[in-house]
Amino acid sequence: MTTRITQSMTARSMLVGINDVAQRLAATQQKMASGKEITRPSDDPYATARALSLASEVDGHRQYQRNVAEAVSWQSVTDTALGKMTDVVQRARELLIAGGSDTSGQTARTALADEVDQLIDALKQESATSYGGRFVFAGTQTATRPYTTGGPDTYAGDAGTVAREIGPGVSVGVNVLGSTLLGNGQGANDGLLLDNLRDIAQHLRGGTPADADALRTTDLQALDANLDNLSRARAGVGATTNRLEAAGARLAQLEESTTKLLSDVEDADMAKTLVAFSTQQAVYQAALRAGANIVQASLLDFLR
Repeated sequence: MTTRITQSMTARSMLVGINDVAQRLAATQQKMASGKEITRPSDDPYATARALSLASEVDGHRQYQRNVAEAVSWQSVTDTALGKMTDVVQRARELLIAGGSDTSGQTARTALADEVDQLIDALKQESATSYGGRFVFAGTQTATRPYTTGGPDTYAGDAGTVAREIGPGVSVGVNVLGSTLLGNGQGANDGLLLDNLRDIAQHLRGGTPADADALRTTDLQALDANLDNLSRARAGVGATTNRLEAAGARLAQLEESTTKLLSDVEDADMAKTLVAFSTQQAVYQAALRAGANIVQASLLDFLR
């Protein structure tokens, strides 16, 4: 049994073929316009899932880099404040040595004590250093000034750690507590800076041999210990900064490599796409010409 091929069957077959070529050409044109290999999930479900996963990783690396940059800035502000505090304490040490000398009279020692009082307020002012509107020495109570200039010596912050996440499950503490440097003043008897400087001022004003002896011994020893404490704090800030900068460099490398992987998955190979477009365009034009030749033949053509 033979199958009769009619004109309509030929036309339908031709149109199906032309439509198929046209769809492939349109898809290639869209790929050229977007520059992407995947324009919708159905193009390649596996590659789409892979691209989404890689894009999420890139976003994560960028967020961690922003965290690192913010943490480094916090450390820079903290180090600057610690440096100024160190200068203040060095000046206090000069005054202490001058006041402890037997050649200093009581009038001079009282004047030195007045300057020590000013240095105490200067330390409190430095402890109010802020970054982005947040006090860096107040623990997690970043909206609260840690010390009141001209007021009580009591620390108003807390002992909380301000941390920044610099990787999956990796956090770094970036704050220095004012209470570990300045303490809570003379009433607390903690030996830290405010307590130490209040004692120095008191002994400078005292004028007794015992006061003079305290200036040369226990006060000086305590002040040197507090200078060492400041130095350790600055060293800790420096070590944390180095760690953050190393983490930032590593994250930048990870972002670059992950971005390249993402590009390999979702970006179109433009040279290959252009060749495919030229080929499909030529096929489409040829299909249209062939179709035109088939469709134009009819019964009237044979009756001429």
